[in-house]
Amino acid sequence: MVKRLRFFQYLYLILWNFSTQVCCQDTQRLWFDTSATDWNHALPVGNGRLGAMIYGGALKERIQLNEQSVWLGQDVDFVNPLAKEGLQEVRNLLFAGKYVEAEKLAQQKLMCDKKIPSTYQTLGDLQLEFQQTGKVKDYCRDLDLETAIAGVSYKVKGVVHKREIFASAPDQALVMHFTVSQEGALNFTCKMLRPESKATVTIKNNEIMLTEHVGEGNGVKLCAKLKLLTDGKVVVKESGIALEHASTATLYITAATNYRGENPEEVSRKQLEVVLKKPYDLVKKQHIEDYQQYFKRVSFGLGTSKAIDLPTNKRLHAVQNGADDPQLIALYYQFGRYLLISSSRPGGMPANLQGLWADGMWPPWNADYHININIQMNYWPSEITNLSEMHEPFLKFVDELRPNARRTAKEMYGVEGAVGHFSTDAWHYAEPWGQTDWAMWPMGYAWSATHLWEHYLFTEDQKYLKELAYPALKDGAKFCVNWLVENPKTGRLVSGPSISPENKFITAQGEVASMVMGPTMDQMIIRDLLSATIKASEILQIDLEFRTQMQQTLAKLSPTQIASDGRIMEWAEEFKEENPGHRHISHLYGLHPANQISSQTPELLEAARKTLAHRLANGGGHTGWSRAWIINFFARLQDGEAAHQNLVALLQKSTLDNLFDNHPPFQIDGNFGATAGITEMLLQSHAGEILLLPALPKAWPKGHIKGIVARGGFEIEMDWNGGQLTKLVVMSRLGNDCILRLGTKTISLKTEKGKNYVFGQALSPQ
Repeated sequence: MVKRLRFFQYLYLILWNFSTQVCCQDTQRLWFDTSATDWNHALPVGNGRLGAMIYGGALKERIQLNEQSVWLGQDVDFVNPLAKEGLQEVRNLLFAGKYVEAEKLAQQKLMCDKKIPSTYQTLGDLQLEFQQTGKVKDYCRDLDLETAIAGVSYKVKGVVHKREIFASAPDQALVMHFTVSQEGALNFTCKMLRPESKATVTIKNNEIMLTEHVGEGNGVKLCAKLKLLTDGKVVVKESGIALEHASTATLYITAATNYRGENPEEVSRKQLEVVLKKPYDLVKKQHIEDYQQYFKRVSFGLGTSKAIDLPTNKRLHAVQNGADDPQLIALYYQFGRYLLISSSRPGGMPANLQGLWADGMWPPWNADYHININIQMNYWPSEITNLSEMHEPFLKFVDELRPNARRTAKEMYGVEGAVGHFSTDAWHYAEPWGQTDWAMWPMGYAWSATHLWEHYLFTEDQKYLKELAYPALKDGAKFCVNWLVENPKTGRLVSGPSISPENKFITAQGEVASMVMGPTMDQMIIRDLLSATIKASEILQIDLEFRTQMQQTLAKLSPTQIASDGRIMEWAEEFKEENPGHRHISHLYGLHPANQISSQTPELLEAARKTLAHRLANGGGHTGWSRAWIINFFARLQDGEAAHQNLVALLQKSTLDNLFDNHPPFQIDGNFGATAGITEMLLQSHAGEILLLPALPKAWPKGHIKGIVARGGFEIEMDWNGGQLTKLVVMSRLGNDCILRLGTKTISLKTEKGKNYVFGQALSPQ
């Protein structure tokens, strides 16, 4: 019996060593040979609602926990009662060129007083302390993007210790599974806590429960439950539970809040009961199957790399020192898709500034929903990388924002429709608060609403268009139609008072100001939204009278202008920027994400190129998300070399060791924006054609991508070699006609729903 046991232990060691070697060579895996030194080095897991950051300590492990609805704050109305009377006064001052005076008045009469703070917060920490002595050897911490399972493995005195951690969507639970190669060698204590809070922790047998009313009553009620299943002995301690002489153990954590009116303790209890009825192997299997139905839709390869054997952080450091590693770019791309699947699932809340993962009670910028680009960027990759379902939380969030957005429009400005400003939170406030130079921007709802139209362009779901998308589009369009006023100098309709987020200009008198009438981005967003709403009303054959009104408004809308130096004008006048390298490049909204600047508008396209060059020459792209946007801009300009150069710059200057985007600090939008940008380099469909390899850089001479999606419902597979397309497969989801373009060659294709169309080199039919 002893010999048999030793044989199996020996076999286990052989298999473990083999798995470690495979781990180091897996192209779909992040891996490290040390534990995380801080939060920015930890590894994220998530099921869209529950998330965790894994440090991977061998002796002391911290697993930081999140649940997407753990928010401080309340649903309150805080419109400034002076806003209606102040609106026209501010507009008059702006039209008169008295920008500084207008800004001072707007600060007094338009800015609202948000007295009750709101912020996303950590759920808490799980802390584990392992009772083992000896030197840690063969350490490996990894995140397998194929399975969405994080792992930790090492040896101490010849005993192999392994952990598997994942967030199951089918079972709505965080799961941690521990094994050792020697019987009875697993010993640890575990406890749950919530920093800087007054959480109540209850311990009973092999269960821990943490409860709290966030913010001493000024937030949600939360409950987290932990249960330990093991073959060892469980001992209740004062602050946690201890496990002794075990060979295997599994921790299950469930959590909930009363955000949607449910009893969090009851919900988390029922979730725990459900998952505990299943064996661990089944929980793991169902988790993998659920996750892979999304992740495996897209495959992407850029060849092999000599750095494949290096830990991910060392590969990144090599790139930061000038090394070429296209395989790391492919990994980074799929990591972006992994993060979206893990932080935004149907039925849940949208990904916030940090996706799902935020530490502490006051994360940067409250980890809220900034709707002046950040949340929009989060969802740029959703449709094009075949994750349309992950778009749903944001689309429904926009609909949930509508009641407050309508009330704010009416009470603050005296107009019909829906308005939102620079940010919002879990309770969907729509009022502007803070300083005018970053808050007085009434286009947040309008921009967000365009996402509902984008989703339709990929799916052509008319039931969705009628029931969800069109009402949201119409409310945004109605506000814009009522909000616009005639510029007395030009006779054109302009938006305002407003800003170009979050930039400032220098007036003719040498003063610094930010507010104007008719900033370029406002005009572009309004043009986008009205055009989409008109098309939607035509498809649904409704609202002819309002459609006519929108068409008339579009005809009078102030156009995008080119300055005397050939750049796109950011404001209605040729002001000098206070910061010419500003992180926001708002006046190129028409280039990306919109389609107002393309090969069909060559003068604007050239002006956009000059605008971008000027920004970069003055230090632009210095934040992660801004650099990600620049990748998309250059992709739309069909400049593969510049797009690749900025992608590399993003990795070199704005990427943390765990591949999180660094603003700094961490902000997830750069991850999502870069994933979208890489896709735009390979496929575009915004201008009425499907552009194949429109911005392929020389650094990617050979590659393969399968599963990305074009508007009109086309799933694309491409192989290329020597920079030339060698294989194309177009799968038609909807049976639409399309135009394929490769360089100067075009093919008009009539398709049938569900059928594949195969082409070889130079689009030769096969």
